[in-house]
Amino acid sequence: MATASDAAAVGGDAGRPPAANRSWFVLAALTFVYVLNFLDRQLIGILAKPIQDSLGVTDGQLGLIGGLYFAMFYCFIAIPVGWFADRTSRVGVLSLACAIWSGATVACGMAANYAQLVVARMAVGFGEAGGVPPSYAIITDSYPPGKRAAALGIFNLGPAIGAAIGVAFGAAVAERFGWRMPFIIVGAVGVVTALLVWLLIREPRRGAMDGAPAPGASDKAPFWPTVGMFLSNPVLMLAALGSGATQFVTYGLGNFAVLFLMREKGMALGDVAIWYALVLVLGMGGGMVLSGRVIDRMTRRSRTGYAVAPALSLAIAMPFYLGFLWAPGWALSLALLAVVMAFNYFYLSASVALVQEEVKPNQRVLSGALLLLIMNFIGLGLGPTWVGFASDWFRAQGDTHSLQSALYTLTPFYLVAIALFFWLARLLRRDAVTLQGSA
Repeated sequence: MATASDAAAVGGDAGRPPAANRSWFVLAALTFVYVLNFLDRQLIGILAKPIQDSLGVTDGQLGLIGGLYFAMFYCFIAIPVGWFADRTSRVGVLSLACAIWSGATVACGMAANYAQLVVARMAVGFGEAGGVPPSYAIITDSYPPGKRAAALGIFNLGPAIGAAIGVAFGAAVAERFGWRMPFIIVGAVGVVTALLVWLLIREPRRGAMDGAPAPGASDKAPFWPTVGMFLSNPVLMLAALGSGATQFVTYGLGNFAVLFLMREKGMALGDVAIWYALVLVLGMGGGMVLSGRVIDRMTRRSRTGYAVAPALSLAIAMPFYLGFLWAPGWALSLALLAVVMAFNYFYLSASVALVQEEVKPNQRVLSGALLLLIMNFIGLGLGPTWVGFASDWFRAQGDTHSLQSALYTLTPFYLVAIALFFWLARLLRRDAVTLQGSA
């Protein structure tokens, strides 16, 4: 068994291409870390009602905590963290990040007022900035092309499982012990997990699964040229912008779904702990697994699958989203939401796999961080913030269903995302024709 010290001794690029059983172990471990990452992030939205009752925060303030305040650190810190991880040990960066966000989660549970909760949430965002980009690169260097989207699809079960556990565990514990206890317990588990990651996961060699070593795969990628490459590449930017428009919907909905179901549809916290958790596991989780397999199959025929799959899935999801908001009772609303969840997340595995394959091996963490910066600043930063302030505005106009009205305003962003992904498909098709013509 290799320890972190073994990896550090060889500069973070040690090891041969991982055996299948070790690849599965790495994938399982990173997925569990992602579960904690997303669980910590989602507890605010899951426990929104008791937090509002305890600290007296408005929908707008809640949107800022779950959106802009969190994203200010989560998005922009990810860039220097990604650059640092590309040049050092990605496993080490992941372990340290997990320890930071878990400690900050404990602090969320100890916050005595809104200001303290804001500071603790910013610290969670600071830590979580180092969680996902290194994991993308480690998985890419553990699985060959043709299997990466499926592996990333399994990894991207983290949000579904994390949100489901957060709902079931967070709601049940909060109902009995108060809203603070879930933060403290989950944070403590995360600190222990950070230590285990450091001790048990071996750092894979960069480019290990790309066949022949890529030129410069072991070189240290320069920061600004890599940033310039990403921002000037229309394929990478359209993937990021399409994902951002999608996340505007998914995070805007996700941060207020529980509050909406309780306030507008009459669900109790105990019902949420069971039925909403099941919707997340079956809907979002099933969609993540299905999307990876569908995308791998589509992209074996053409790279346009990286764009066509999310465009079509969002077109399917949109009418079910409108039905979810309209449904007169929470049972029908949840059934429609399960379909929405299943098709809302095809973009994630597609965009991550496309970006990781589009760039050099030594640029993967920073490129993953840039993808997250763009899509999360648009989606995570602005989506919940938009919904929260829109709800406050509708309420000030006398709308008795202000949160429902605010969630309706997310619908146009489905259309924007679909258009961007079809534009990306057109670029990928053009590039394929150009490549064939030059062959």
